Amino acid sequence: MLALAPDASSQLAAQSLASGRSWPLTGTADHDALWGECPGSSGVAAEPYRTVVDLSGPAYRCSCPSSKVPCKHALALLLMWSEGAVAEQGDPPDWAASWLTARSSGTTGARGTKSPADPAAAKTAQRRAGQREARVAAGLAELDRWLCDQVRHGLASSQRAGYLHWDDIAARMVDAQAPGLAERLRALAAVPHSGPGWDGRLLEEYALLRLLVIAGREQGKLSPGLRDTVRSRIGFTVRQADVLASAKPVSDHWYVLARRDLDRDRIRTRRVWLRGQRTGRLALVLSFAAAGQSLDDSLTVGTQVGADLAFYPGSLPLRALVVTRHDTIRGGAPPSATIAGLLGEYAATLGQDPWLDIWPCVLEAIPARAPLPCLCDAGGAVLPLHPGAGDCWPLFALSGGSPLTLAGEWTPRGLWPLTAWDQDGMAVLL
Repeated sequence: MLALAPDASSQLAAQSLASGRSWPLTGTADHDALWGECPGSSGVAAEPYRTVVDLSGPAYRCSCPSSKVPCKHALALLLMWSEGAVAEQGDPPDWAASWLTARSSGTTGARGTKSPADPAAAKTAQRRAGQREARVAAGLAELDRWLCDQVRHGLASSQRAGYLHWDDIAARMVDAQAPGLAERLRALAAVPHSGPGWDGRLLEEYALLRLLVIAGREQGKLSPGLRDTVRSRIGFTVRQADVLASAKPVSDHWYVLARRDLDRDRIRTRRVWLRGQRTGRLALVLSFAAAGQSLDDSLTVGTQVGADLAFYPGSLPLRALVVTRHDTIRGGAPPSATIAGLLGEYAATLGQDPWLDIWPCVLEAIPARAPLPCLCDAGGAVLPLHPGAGDCWPLFALSGGSPLTLAGEWTPRGLWPLTAWDQDGMAVLL
């Protein structure tokens, strides 16, 4: 990002502004555009400087008086975005949307660059895409060597390595424009401290990463769906506009099964799991917010939402966008599966997406605490609860030793319960 600066002074000024404290408002739309508001240097300006960046160019627009392109505000916004400090906000504000719309129609102002529809801009975009492919390929080769070195040297030193051991290779994947790989690598730092069996889990993660490296290198030989999945796992994004334009909406009444909020690197993420009443199809709706900002609360757990969903491409289309909402009614408890049915379904999904580490489920089971917190179904099958889920006392109190319908996320380390339904069919968040 700093290489875009017109001079060294712009680099220094941008770095001093690349902090959430300097930006009361920031946002991104599916990594296609950035926008933000930054107070003037005096701090008493009547209007903040408004900055918007079209990442397809890139192109920039800022209300500050600087004649530099990009100005320090645009550079600071790009720096924060590259560090994951700008949350997805859906639709941009009017002042940003009007400029982005003008760019898409080829009518940008003096401080914008040509629309991608322009042949020269299209050629530039194609060149940049080729450059990114080359960077990602180089990053995959470097990661392959790193993984082989980890196995060759052994795993015993991993518990003493510290977070920097994984942060270094993750940072190199960011430089290679493969943020999906970087995220998986950073998550590995916690594995050596995750209790008994950590070495096996770490080796499994290394194996999955190498499988992703090989798939990325040989993606031209993959089926279209699997190729989309591999590119998504590496970090290539698909624009919301492209999903809405190409995907055929799936209409149904959707059970809102569960939701889970996560805080990572100053970005809050909400996962909402849906299941179609008629189709039985599962869907994941994501929303993002910066620290201190509110997440989308339009999908209420325990209800049924009549809606049309557009699914992102992949070998196992799961993530979806809500295209149109029709009505919302009280849902009641959704249909449940057995533990054997859940494990069989999860095994089948791994054949389509080997890197899938969470899977939504609805079970009817009895919570038990011996020898470890677990679930038991009517067939006698037992499923462990995730160690990170805690004691789950609300779940045991609600059950009282009786079978309970509950929804959660199944992971290789156990089930993370998120929702339970009481005897009256009311949803209780756990």
